[in-house]
Amino acid sequence: MIIKEAIKVLKIEAEGILKLADRIDDNFPKMVELICRSKGRLIISGIGKSGLVGRKIVATLNSTGTRSLFLHPAEAMHGDLGIVDSDDIFIALSNSGETDELNSLLPSIRKIGCTTIAFTGNKTSTLAKHSDIIIDVGVEREACPMGLAPTASSTALLAMGDALAVTLSNKKQFKSCDFKKIHPGGILGQRLSRNVQDMMLTGASIPQVPEGTSLEDAVKEINRLELGVTLVIRSDKKLAGIFTDGDLRRLIADKKSIVDLTVEDIMTKNPRTVTLNSPAYDALNMMEKHQITVLPITNTKGEVQGILHLHDILGKGEFKFNGT
Repeated sequence: MIIKEAIKVLKIEAEGILKLADRIDDNFPKMVELICRSKGRLIISGIGKSGLVGRKIVATLNSTGTRSLFLHPAEAMHGDLGIVDSDDIFIALSNSGETDELNSLLPSIRKIGCTTIAFTGNKTSTLAKHSDIIIDVGVEREACPMGLAPTASSTALLAMGDALAVTLSNKKQFKSCDFKKIHPGGILGQRLSRNVQDMMLTGASIPQVPEGTSLEDAVKEINRLELGVTLVIRSDKKLAGIFTDGDLRRLIADKKSIVDLTVEDIMTKNPRTVTLNSPAYDALNMMEKHQITVLPITNTKGEVQGILHLHDILGKGEFKFNGT
């Protein structure tokens, strides 16, 4: 019974979020463009559960490159309104759109000259009528059996806030190096401040085979370290190419014969590489851009010095220094 109830709640909330995708209209890109052009800050306001969600949205926005702050409606009416400027954009969060404390604040916000955006589940509400842009975050039902406690509605509100933050981040071309600048104390920030030589795998931890190796032996080397790749090394120790388990899958999917093939027959020649002194955030940007998980590390002569896996930057699994 308990498990069944938990599953029911999760399905109701997931359903609420999925239906939001069908209701996103031209107001969403209009909002994104306005925020990107704004010289001020993005101010989020709400009360109760919406206020708690608003604080989380602000935290996500700030960490992904959009300057934001949370304004409590009641405190705003008692002096905190002084932080609001005409260049700012004001987003009001209210599922019903009839929150007295929030609606009482709107005339003052509009008098200052802010563009007002409503995140609401009621497009005919007082909040919606007094807003420049309306973002529909309504859900058909709450997960609460009485239909009273904000559950699915607050989850939907949070999800729309994440959609806004991620879209703005992409629009502003916010990169890993930017993340590093504003997360100096976080684990990821510390990793991104390092060079690749601080976290690369070396020695026996580098999957590698010489040119001329059969596909069977190359696959064995991939399996040995379970990194999904093996480097192919020339006789002069320089990097010849890289062979991945994806290359093998595509070969089999194309129903091509693998009999008598050697690794260089299907490897990627001249793969992307970074050097020992390359910042980790440059390596991460390269991995994200080209959708790869492993980078060979070479010196100026093209000789292999190590290998860097995406997980060693992001911290999934054990964080390794020089293979230890």
